[in-house]
Amino acid sequence: MIFITGPLWSGKRDFACRLLGCTREELSVRAVWDVQELAAGCPGQAGLEALADRLAAHEAVILTEEGGGVVPADPAQRAAREAAGRLACLLAERAGCVVRVFCGLPLVLKGECKL
Repeated sequence: MIFITGPLWSGKRDFACRLLGCTREELSVRAVWDVQELAAGCPGQAGLEALADRLAAHEAVILTEEGGGVVPADPAQRAAREAAGRLACLLAERAGCVVRVFCGLPLVLKGECKL
């Protein structure tokens, strides 16, 4: 599995299409994205582990980085952001290749990907 992460609107899906050699339409069959939203509903670490195992079955997983700035005042939003971060760590562990995309530029953090 290839794990692609980066900020909102940084070019993650376009990069995934180039990497996998597919169109946007084909990408929906080969990859999943916005998985950070799934983390919020997971019951604890065991739930996040099970979610990471399910997601790792896809060819590529795309997660939008959250945070990096103001900590939300709302406890539920803080918990959701923490769950998304923990899910990102679990996906990175399972991935053969981890890529961070920023301003449309890919940076390989783990493994090898033919860019």
